[in-house]
Amino acid sequence: MKISIIGAGLGGLSAAALLAAQGHDVELFEQNDHVGGKMQEFSVDGFRFDTGPSLLTMPFLLKEVFDRCGKKAADYLEWESVDPVCRYQYSDGVIFTNYRDPEKNRAELLRIAPEDVDAWDSFLDYSADLYRRTSGPYLFNPLQAMRDIRPSDLPDMLRIDAFSTVSSRVDDYFSSHRLRQLFKRFATYNGSSPFLAPATLNIIPYVELRLGGYYIRGGMYRLARALHNLARDCGVRVYTGTPVDLIVPDPSKKRSISGVMINGSLHEADVVVANSDATDTYLNLLPENALSGRKRKKIARTEPSCSGFVVMLGINRTYNQLEHHNIFFSDDYKDEFRAIFERRELPVEPTVYLTNTSRTDPEDAPPGCSNLYLLVNAPYTQNGQLWHEWTETYTDHIIHTLEDRGLDGLRESIVVREAITPADFERLYGSNKGSIYGTSSNNRTAAFARPRNKSPWFDNLYLCGGSTHPGGGIPLVLQSAMNVSSLMERNLT
Repeated sequence: MKISIIGAGLGGLSAAALLAAQGHDVELFEQNDHVGGKMQEFSVDGFRFDTGPSLLTMPFLLKEVFDRCGKKAADYLEWESVDPVCRYQYSDGVIFTNYRDPEKNRAELLRIAPEDVDAWDSFLDYSADLYRRTSGPYLFNPLQAMRDIRPSDLPDMLRIDAFSTVSSRVDDYFSSHRLRQLFKRFATYNGSSPFLAPATLNIIPYVELRLGGYYIRGGMYRLARALHNLARDCGVRVYTGTPVDLIVPDPSKKRSISGVMINGSLHEADVVVANSDATDTYLNLLPENALSGRKRKKIARTEPSCSGFVVMLGINRTYNQLEHHNIFFSDDYKDEFRAIFERRELPVEPTVYLTNTSRTDPEDAPPGCSNLYLLVNAPYTQNGQLWHEWTETYTDHIIHTLEDRGLDGLRESIVVREAITPADFERLYGSNKGSIYGTSSNNRTAAFARPRNKSPWFDNLYLCGGSTHPGGGIPLVLQSAMNVSSLMERNLT
């Protein structure tokens, strides 16, 4: 079969390789000049920055993609665990360093939250149980049809803590405000508010803290390169700088797509796979009359995830205060999320995530220097926002915040300074209102109602990527591509 894939993000690259390995004729079209989607890198004056995901989890899914293609992941890239896992810095000056070693971590807990030492393991046991209950029935299941739900899965699906919020369940386990804040932050991996998202998302701490988080040697962008090389090795033809203008319905066949329109020409295809944002795919890449007005309105009402305000600083010094991964927490976490999701504004007192990969990979910065990647959760785009005016002022605000939190002399040490705003995410990647993770999970059902990997309205249109089932983040994006591969194979038999 001839297959056209829209978008060379991690999902599109993986789907392309998997489908080509199944013997299909696959073309992949990417509007930007580089593959990777939101996973990109930026290099200047000896500094290298990853501008997208900064952590690899569940690498067994990455291995599975390569295995299904008859290749070995180790031949394309390597990864390593990072220790400490993360350094958390609180507004009152207290610092908690989360170590992989249980005894070292216990000593840290005894120092900053002695009342919750045992609660740490109890909560992760609860998180592990959620993972066990959701992995088979939900995470690794395409959930495309009733036959995907086994009767034996139903008891687990009814016991995934979907009727509590992340925040309330965390509060049930911990009395320390520091550990409460630490475990609530994991909802942001999904682009959601811990005060609104279902407690099911408490599986995320288990994934990072027990299954483990990893860094890809040479930079996270090596993953995009590796998947690009895998796709080409499987026979995929990859065209960068080639935007798809339209997904073209077949006028002679109901529920069918005839191909994609590029530069005014129809590229016929038996199947189209959209790695573009699902909302953008249905509302902007399909003709307006392809879906009913009711369906289009329902899609348009879907709440996007939060976006992000990114700052990259190349500085001519190092800080002993910084590890590879760092979190500088705000003082009022609840108001921070109200600002993002209710008032739709940048938080005045933001939590700042800071990655310093030169700590692990010295080649990412000149000798004696550091490459600091800063991420603040931000609202998705809407009318009236002035990102072109806020870029400099809010970057200054973040720098000032970090100086107040102990990074003395930061401003004077800057030699490289770049920013990426939610408006940039929308413009560069076609993400719905600049969202990073597709849809939010800010209600009990949203996490389970993401767009499916096969369109319910067209028999030969499939979707993959972080805006689709099962969700955002590297491992779930890879799973979405495997879902597409499996569903297509199912439909052909």
